[in-house]
Amino acid sequence: MSFVITPLIAPEYLTPTLPAHAFQALVLTSETGAMAAGRLLAAGRTLPDLAFCVGDRTADAARQAGLRALSAKGAAAELIALLKSQNLTGPLLHLHGQDTRGDIAELLTKGGIVTVSVVCYAQRAQTLTAMALNALALDEPLLVPLFSPRTAQIFAESLPAPPRAPLWIAALSPAVADQARAANPQHLVTAARPDADAMLHAVAELLDLTLGA
Repeated sequence: MSFVITPLIAPEYLTPTLPAHAFQALVLTSETGAMAAGRLLAAGRTLPDLAFCVGDRTADAARQAGLRALSAKGAAAELIALLKSQNLTGPLLHLHGQDTRGDIAELLTKGGIVTVSVVCYAQRAQTLTAMALNALALDEPLLVPLFSPRTAQIFAESLPAPPRAPLWIAALSPAVADQARAANPQHLVTAARPDADAMLHAVAELLDLTLGA
């Protein structure tokens, strides 16, 4: 058994103009957003020191950036529920990437928590590495973990038509699984929750199938 690393996206950090508001807290929906916040702070930009984060990994990245972080331990719905439970009035600052699913700032603002949305990074698509293409050309099952709808879409669109290797895909969420179906996987397992532990269980499930194949 061998492992191949082939990043499907790479961040390009931006230098956005931040609105001149006294924000009550940050809203962070990705690790990259948390790292972008850290870069802005390091550049001398003023940000609130409290961050509400979609999950634990984002919260950990926010703490490494020097922020106080609370994790919603889930996805967008759990983050919105956490924010509504805090009796916040805003304004909040949502730092996010160029490509997003849904408009959290709009949903929060309509729910009574004024939130401003600022794009602070872009995720640029990457081509599959030569090692990945070689693996796709083999007869052996290829176990592929996918962590976002965009990376699942990029992976499906990057495949040679058709790949020789049977694709066994672990998807972090139903939204990721929806995009991954375009790759015509032989097996598709969706993590029970959008977090690292659940993703490891999904990968282990596929790995058990692979070892038994």
